[in-house]
Parts: sequence; C-alpha cells; structure tokens
Amino acid sequence: MRSAQQILADSAVIAVVGASRDPRKAAHSVPLQMQRYGWRIIPVNPTADELFGERVYRSLADIPHPVDLVDVFRPAQDAVDVVRDAVAIGAPAVWLQLGIVSAEARRIATEAGIDYVEDRCLIVERAAASLTRLG
Repeated sequence: MRSAQQILADSAVIAVVGASRDPRKAAHSVPLQMQRYGWRIIPVNPTADELFGERVYRSLADIPHPVDLVDVFRPAQDAVDVVRDAVAIGAPAVWLQLGIVSAEARRIATEAGIDYVEDRCLIVERAAASLTRLG
C-alpha cells in the first residue's frame, strides 16, 4: 500500500465525490486548491453542472476516462457505496477526507487491492510533502 503522499505524487486526475458549489465548504476549497497546484479535478455532484471550470458528473460511473484517485467528501455511511463505485470503475486509490472514517469502506478497498486513505486532508498532505503538478 502506498502512503498518502505517494498516492498524491502518483495521481494526476482526482475525482471529487461530493464537490460543493459553496466556497465556504472544504468540499469546494480543497479541490480548488488542488487544481491550483496542477491536479485535474473531476467534480462528482448530482446537482451541479460545472465546478472549478470542469464538467460535473452525476456519478463516478459517468466519468468517461480513467481517474487516479477518488476523493470523498460525503458522510461515512455514504463512503461504502462510493468505494464500491470506485472499485467498479477501476480507480487505483480512494481517499476519505478529514473526519470521514469507515471500517466497511476500508474493508471493501482492501479486498479489492486498492490504496485507501481515511481521515486525512488532501491539501495538508500536499503541503507536508511540498507536492505540485505544475511545470
């Protein structure tokens, strides 16, 4: 299993499940900051059409190209289905944001052989490792 920072270093395209239109929410500011550091952010939200200058998809299954990482901004009880969906699309890693923990989601990811991070923040790990995908 790769470390959180190695997963970020290896990822270029991040699908963000639960991406928010509300700039006051972490589900908006975190993906936006990751985008500013060079990651391609693919928002997944059933009620928006465009976020961060990208088309929004209703579900992971609707994304027409591979993603390197599925980042989850949904309650822990929803994380189980999101991890199942991530496995179904062949995502190599799943990341549950700060405060989101699910033993069942972890079990599903582990059994599928994909990397799994929970209760950690993308931007904190990015900053700690001084990671960027720019130039």
